[in-house]
Amino acid sequence: MSLIDDAEMHVLNRDYRGKDRPTDVLAFALREGLRAPGDDTVLGDVVISLDTAARQARAHSRPTDAEVRTLLIHGVLHLLGYDHERSAAEARRMRAMEGRLLGSLNPRAMQAQQVGAKKPSRRPSPRGRGRR
Repeated sequence: MSLIDDAEMHVLNRDYRGKDRPTDVLAFALREGLRAPGDDTVLGDVVISLDTAARQARAHSRPTDAEVRTLLIHGVLHLLGYDHERSAAEARRMRAMEGRLLGSLNPRAMQAQQVGAKKPSRRPSPRGRGRR
């Protein structure tokens, strides 16, 4: 995992995704396509813009470290093959997995969700977060 600023993220997003602006998280898979037995020790790299993470955290009234955790989970899911840009169903599948993983880090929050408490609103989770 690399933590960088918006200027560096802008360059990466432009060079690798053709989007001339920073984004919050990018995932660079070490290998694409079919995996060979035994090559699963390193999935790839997750790069997070701390500038964007901090802005998003402020916008959602939560700590920056919580936003970074969410972005890290999002990036790792991409490395595992999840891709919300593939279809609406895949986006729902990825969001659900993000929620389960985040809940496993905070069991009280997960218990509150299970008993019907109102959960925080979730925004779409684009690959490389592509909204930007």
